[in-house]
This record gives sequence, C-alpha cells and structure tokens, in this order.
Amino acid sequence: MSQIQVLHQQAMDLAEASAVARLRGAPEQAAQLTRQAFEQETQAATLIASTLDAEPTRSVLHRSAASLAIECGELRAAERLIATALSGNPPPEIAEELKDLFIQINLSQYLKRQGIHIDINELHGLVNQ
Repeated sequence: MSQIQVLHQQAMDLAEASAVARLRGAPEQAAQLTRQAFEQETQAATLIASTLDAEPTRSVLHRSAASLAIECGELRAAERLIATALSGNPPPEIAEELKDLFIQINLSQYLKRQGIHIDINELHGLVNQ
C-alpha cells in the first residue's frame, strides 16, 4: 500500500471516529479527530498534487481534504486545496463539487461584506426546497 493510500485510510478512520464522537456527545474530541483527519488527508493530497494524470484520485483527495478543512474552520487552506484540485484535470462531477465547496466558503463572507446577514444553513434550505 502506498504512502498516499495509508494516509488517506488513516484520515478516513479518523473522520469516522470523529462522527462517532460527535454522536456520543463529545464535541471536543470530535473536533480534535477531525483536525487530525484534515492533517492526514492534506498530507496525502500534497503527495499527489503534482501528478496531474492521477485523476480522479488527485481531485478526490483534494476535495476530501478541503471538506475537512472547512469543518476545521481552515477556510484559506480549503481554498488552496480546491484551487490545486481545479488546476489539474478533475472529472466534471468532481470539478462541480469543488466549485460548490468554493462557493460555500465564500458566499456568506461576500454577503456579509454587502451588509446581508444570512445563516448559510438557512440559505441551503431555501435553495434545496
């Protein structure tokens, strides 16, 4: 098993443990496990970042790391991961998911700068009705 696969598997195990901790009412432990998952997945994504022909693995790892970064509140890191993924040749459906993540990160900040205060979860509910 390659180092990328090992790091990815560790990240997914940590993310699963985080979900379990959250369900058990241990938000601090969940946050810590999510942070560790983010760090592992980011390492895996970094190892494959320059291998542009390694799709869809390359973009999937970056999308996963970006999602974990968002959970950790690491929005700048998420933006960088998304940009790196999109700078390659991700499959169209993964590219759309990456763009959606980018909008998720930036829309609420944009609206605040415009003087519009809306909970992103409320907005998500309005869009998905």
